[in-house]
Amino acid sequence: MKTGAEYTESLRKLKTQIYFQGKKIDNMVDNPYIRPHINSAAATYDMAFDPEYMELGTATSHLTGKKINRFTHIQQSNDDLVKKVKLLRAIGQRTGTCFQRCVGLDAMNAVYSVSYEIDEKYGSKYHERMCDYMKYVQENDFMVVGGMTDPKGDRGLPPHKQADPDVFVHIVEKREDGIVVRGAKAHQTGAANSHEILVMPTVSMKSEDRDFAVSFAVPMDAPGIVLIFGRQTNDERKLGTLDQGNPTYGVVGGEALVIFNDVFVPWERVFMCGETEFAGMLVERFATYHRQNYGTCKVGVVDVLIGACAAIADYNGAGKASHIKDKLVEMVLLSETMHTSSLAAGYEGHPLPAGNYYPHVTYANITKQNITRNHYEICRIAHDITGGFIATLPTEQDLADPELGPMILKYFKGVASVPTENRIKMGRLIENMTGGTALTESMHGAGSPQAQRVVLLRDANLEQRKKLAQRICGIIPQE
Repeated sequence: MKTGAEYTESLRKLKTQIYFQGKKIDNMVDNPYIRPHINSAAATYDMAFDPEYMELGTATSHLTGKKINRFTHIQQSNDDLVKKVKLLRAIGQRTGTCFQRCVGLDAMNAVYSVSYEIDEKYGSKYHERMCDYMKYVQENDFMVVGGMTDPKGDRGLPPHKQADPDVFVHIVEKREDGIVVRGAKAHQTGAANSHEILVMPTVSMKSEDRDFAVSFAVPMDAPGIVLIFGRQTNDERKLGTLDQGNPTYGVVGGEALVIFNDVFVPWERVFMCGETEFAGMLVERFATYHRQNYGTCKVGVVDVLIGACAAIADYNGAGKASHIKDKLVEMVLLSETMHTSSLAAGYEGHPLPAGNYYPHVTYANITKQNITRNHYEICRIAHDITGGFIATLPTEQDLADPELGPMILKYFKGVASVPTENRIKMGRLIENMTGGTALTESMHGAGSPQAQRVVLLRDANLEQRKKLAQRICGIIPQE
């Protein structure tokens, strides 16, 4: 297993093609726009060596029998699903932001299970390849980004009817030694600082879409892959410290557009190739794993936000006010509601045909649906408690100015015993955690709200619930 420092240094060996603001980034590790995201991902490595969290941060590989980082583990029990939940909350508490590695973990578990079921039907060798790939990932403790979201183009058309087929990743050539793929994956969390990308289809498909029903893994610096790093609402602040709010770990996950310009994939790295009837299954498997996570990593981050709000209330001299205490209670209530459904999804999980464990689908989707609502409400309360000064604070350059600085320190003073700079730092952290990219990701990460509602309605078993009511009323159901 790698330490955080070893992970960071391993990125220097990659030749990933990354662009930001129209310029190529040759050194991602020391780039101020990317380094905070590297630091947060490094925490997933260090937690595996922390005596307090080692039991959560590590697992035993069912493939090799070796001790591995949990972020490379194929989950073998309900206990694994629950330990993952507890680990993600703990890392969220440590970083106060997205640590990016969950996407790859969920992708690996989804592809592992679906490749097995494809092989059961067709006698293919996908699952054997996936097992070999997992051994490779575990042995090297790689960070793998899960490539799910395609740009999609016209949402009213299936992949094969798009005016430009490249808006979905697809096969453009089959060769004796592998396939060649073209297209893109959008909003890829942690892509810039990952070693590998594991690609999956993004929608259910019909037979006409067979060239788009593809799953594969390639190194992030494979020839033909280009990354365009996405900007965030606070990206210019990464050039400073105080204004950034969370200078060590940044905000959200450093998303990027990953473009595949005729990328070659050897057959041993291909895990689906035209089996369209399994595309929807793979999408749902990944989504369920990932939706369970949102009641854990986001709750860990919210733990930090609640603490920041309690602190800023003290700095403002309002910490003992009953209405402030009530708002903090409401934040805790909303947060723990999200976490309990995530835990329930793990405790009520079940094994799939491949043997790995799968969260309870309804509870996982309830978790993510609550995130799309509760996180916004938590942020609204945070703004209420903090006050409007977080939106209009002068810059850290103003604070450092010998003439302006003393005036800022004078007029942004709260409680006399608290240094003004501490009040500003806490305000910037709250601003960082409650605006822009962070909230959008809570809404659309792991699927937009309607996607969860479709699953909830499908699995609600309304006919059975009608029968429960009819039995109590003494009504004989009509056939």
